[in-house]
Amino acid sequence: MSGRLLRKVLKEQEQSSISDPTAESEPDSPAAAAATPSTSSTTETAKKDEEEIVEKVIEQEYPVVKNNSDVTTASNRKSKKKKKKNKDCLTSTKVKAEKSIDSVLADLSFNTKSSQEVEIENSRAQKNEVQPGKKKQGVKSVLLVDPKHLKAENELRKIFGSKVVNSFENNHSAGTSRQMHGGRRIGHNPRKTILVSPANFWPRWDGSISMEMLEIKNGLHYFRYVHSASYQHAQQAFEAAKAINDINAIASILAHYPYHIESLLTFAELYKYSGEHQASADAISKCLFALECAWHPMFTPLQGNCQLKYTHETNKPLFTALFSHMKNMDRRGCHRSALEVCKLLLSLDLDDPKGALFCIDYFSLRAQEYKWLEQFTEEYGSDTSLWLFPNFSYSLAVARFHLERETAMEIEKSSSIDLMKQALMLHPSVLQKLVEKAPLKDSVWTQILKNSLFGSAKAGGPTLEHLINMYVQRNYLIWRFPELQGLLKDAALLVIESSKQNSSEAKDWACVRKEAFSSEKNEYSHLLVSDFSDTTPSLPPEELQQFMAGPQMVHEMHADDIGAAAGRVPPPREVEGRNAAIVFLESLLPWIHYGDDRDEHDQNVN
Repeated sequence: MSGRLLRKVLKEQEQSSISDPTAESEPDSPAAAAATPSTSSTTETAKKDEEEIVEKVIEQEYPVVKNNSDVTTASNRKSKKKKKKNKDCLTSTKVKAEKSIDSVLADLSFNTKSSQEVEIENSRAQKNEVQPGKKKQGVKSVLLVDPKHLKAENELRKIFGSKVVNSFENNHSAGTSRQMHGGRRIGHNPRKTILVSPANFWPRWDGSISMEMLEIKNGLHYFRYVHSASYQHAQQAFEAAKAINDINAIASILAHYPYHIESLLTFAELYKYSGEHQASADAISKCLFALECAWHPMFTPLQGNCQLKYTHETNKPLFTALFSHMKNMDRRGCHRSALEVCKLLLSLDLDDPKGALFCIDYFSLRAQEYKWLEQFTEEYGSDTSLWLFPNFSYSLAVARFHLERETAMEIEKSSSIDLMKQALMLHPSVLQKLVEKAPLKDSVWTQILKNSLFGSAKAGGPTLEHLINMYVQRNYLIWRFPELQGLLKDAALLVIESSKQNSSEAKDWACVRKEAFSSEKNEYSHLLVSDFSDTTPSLPPEELQQFMAGPQMVHEMHADDIGAAAGRVPPPREVEGRNAAIVFLESLLPWIHYGDDRDEHDQNVN
């Protein structure tokens, strides 16, 4: 029962009790004995009777056992009421009845909110309640995202100053607004988001996407994006346009549905491969703005206890947009913000479908978060086997090297030179790739690579070979620093010297490497090495339409299939069993023909 309904019931009972006190009071109650029809009753007696009636009704409505403090409070309340004799009897009774109701609700902790609001507040209270020395349930503390470092604008202001960043943003916003809308447009303030800062000229959020909670399991909340009917209609039009590689049709979809995620991602790829990186970043920001506006009230991904499984098709665009957003911030030099996005990307799905685990060490080193990297390696996962991966084995040595220089004192853990020797013995084939990619042109590297331990080293399997290529492509810039080249050189010379004294040590590390990566198949073939590169190749305009289906699909296509897809091949004459909306959209295109023209085309081909 809500508080308003309770007051209404008490008011009706109060009025009936005042009109006929003997009907509501018990026969042996003090109120019934004192209530007589005598006309000589004083105002004070009537006032006392009404107070006792109201209190009796409250006691009947909430038959609870009161403690000593409640009794004392009730007696104090009665003594205060008796002192007010100059007020009207009925008004005084109503005010005191309301006070009694409020006190009862407070004593009973009576919640007048809806069940959904109660569930949301309880969930948030559990998330914010962290006991000292304990981690939050279902997530490692190292994956908690700091919202202060999540936006690139905050990091740019810290580097260049607020005046420079604000001036650039104002000029860019004005130019982009005129370019997109052909003139001035009255802006509005869209809702505030934590992932990106929306521009004033962006369209209002249309609510075409929402999110639903699936289940709560092991302290993790599982969610999934849901598309509305209008969004599904736009999705069908997008699929039809993508099937015929019609970029103009996709642009028309964005004109009617400005927050269609797949269309924005498509244009982001086109802008990226045509060299317009700022336009690509703006399209990605729009995607993240729309996806964040659709978040469920209980979806709090910064706390690390929410899961969006990549297996759901509607969740995949968020992972693609976050990964592209992370690379855009890295290109702008905002490595701290890129690290926070990488942590968010890894926490949303612990299966790591986008390979955030293989670039998080790079961003932590560029952001100078050396202690965090060591803590992450120790706490992430159920064991401490992360150091077996090539990127972590070398990055941990680099992090320890910087920590030694910062503290200027010995650390109780292994030294950086020992960690680097361990990394070289575990993955010796990395050295040759780094020397070629960095490149390291000192003559000493030629002498080092002549040694059989490094010159003829093999990765040992397709999985490990793929991971090493990803690490070299992502982290080769770090090894251009002279101090790190000195560390690598000293460690390599020590490894060569120790291998001459004990040849069995290299065999032992080879056994460890083979046991850790024993699969005969590439377990990370879904991760493209080009996705971890900081360079983007530019393509001619006539070849850009091949990437509408995504680089992953083009990578898997045969060369002949790509050439066939680039040409305009008339659609099949048979339309039976096909989607009527797609066929209708195809029929609107001027180069699409059905019927006899198809037969003429077949004859010309033959």
